[in-house]
Amino acid sequence: MGGKAAKAASPRTARRSIDWDALVGAALRVRDRAHAPYSGFRVGAALLGAGGRVYTGCNVENSSYGLSLCAERCAVACAVADGEQAFRALAIATQSEPPAPSCGACRQVLAEFAPKLPILLVNPAGVCVRTSLDRLLPMAFGLRDP
Repeated sequence: MGGKAAKAASPRTARRSIDWDALVGAALRVRDRAHAPYSGFRVGAALLGAGGRVYTGCNVENSSYGLSLCAERCAVACAVADGEQAFRALAIATQSEPPAPSCGACRQVLAEFAPKLPILLVNPAGVCVRTSLDRLLPMAFGLRDP
């Protein structure tokens, strides 16, 4: 159920700038693969690893709703399985207007790896909202907490 990893131009180039157009395109494409028969709400995520690779994920719903997997956590799991645990940027594609941010569970999982992660929320109509994880989840629980 993982996402797909795609190579960036080069790790050296990836460190200098973020290709938001490529991340948005990947998030929109993977959104179309979502399994959302219950809510009809498809989500795609494209996560840029520190090494320059892009990891994608889509939401996978289940009739037992608690077993559903969000797109963002799917992308994180794919990256971690590939050995990546440092992230530089995230694009999240939804169909809502304005584009919807991550749920609280996804925010907390992302905060484990990149508490200040830049995020771009997008929809197929081209609406974009720039934010960051620390703005979406101030005072996240982390390793420094008991």
